[in-house]
Amino acid sequence: MPPTSPLLLGLELAGAGAHPASWRRADSRAEDLFTAGYWVDALRAAEDAGIDLAFLPDSFTLQTAGAIGRLDAVAIAARAAAVTGRIGLIPQASVTHTEPFHLSKAIASLDFATKGRAGWEVTVSAGEAALFGRKPEQDGRSRWQEADEAVEVVTRLWDSWEDDAEIRDQATGRFIDRDKLHYIDFTGAHFSVKGPSITPRPPQGQPPIAVRAADPHSVRLAVHRADLIRIAAPDLAKAAATRSELRAALAAAGRDPNRVRVLLDIDIHLAATVDAAAAEVAQLEDWLATPAPATVFHIGTPAELRDILREVENECAADGVVLRPLALPAALRHLPALAPTLRERLGLPRPANRYARA
Repeated sequence: MPPTSPLLLGLELAGAGAHPASWRRADSRAEDLFTAGYWVDALRAAEDAGIDLAFLPDSFTLQTAGAIGRLDAVAIAARAAAVTGRIGLIPQASVTHTEPFHLSKAIASLDFATKGRAGWEVTVSAGEAALFGRKPEQDGRSRWQEADEAVEVVTRLWDSWEDDAEIRDQATGRFIDRDKLHYIDFTGAHFSVKGPSITPRPPQGQPPIAVRAADPHSVRLAVHRADLIRIAAPDLAKAAATRSELRAALAAAGRDPNRVRVLLDIDIHLAATVDAAAAEVAQLEDWLATPAPATVFHIGTPAELRDILREVENECAADGVVLRPLALPAALRHLPALAPTLRERLGLPRPANRYARA
């Protein structure tokens, strides 16, 4: 089954870049990482480039190398809501040490702030229990079972207000119709939540949920809950096989595979020439060597990246991609060359000039 057209273009904005040494580049703007301006500029540039989805990583732990510390991903997305108009904003938010009632309210509020452009990438937290002191460390199975319950609670809370619950009846002084607010009465192994939410139903009804399918536990959650499934693969053939397996699992779970997008992570570094890109990555590795990426990667020019994106479509490797720049500001300077034209979005080739000589 060919990918749904058009190919979705995502961009992961991980601080100064996915490579831990990216902050040492002269153009990294590392001094601005904890300012609103850095993130606003980056998200505006991504939107101008034609990027559809911005993924904002987050965690409760410090990075092991590189630029240390981070701002809250939901807060970054909220700040960018007013200065962007098209790009989808998908912050990561962990469920392991966070109450689903709070997460429901936060993502619903972001959906209102963006006028329907919010999403949520569900994550879990490993090795962070001591930071909170609320419960012992859980194994992978328990974390993802808890995540499944959390998603159920969050989505029920989004539905706990009917769309027309706000009546604003000045004559009677009734702002809401309380008959259209509902208790969710959820009781599970990890959560017991009565509801309803204190936030009206989001503009999208249910903001899209993303899950990175990295192990059997996260795959199960993705198959049953996600609208966007992120995958990593060493090459496009493996990506296509993984997509086919996920589509079969979606169908077996009673879901329509055509309503779920599989997104392939692609690590990138862009420069004006292949040699320049290779030299810049070599400098990053001189500063701090890192393992080879476990997914498709591209070190080269924007034009070559466009060829890879066409290949992703032609080989049915994914329904979209999430570009992960090794050095974010460097990639943003070149992304405008990636913005698809209307003909490309319609699947039409660029016609040859009839008067040009062969």
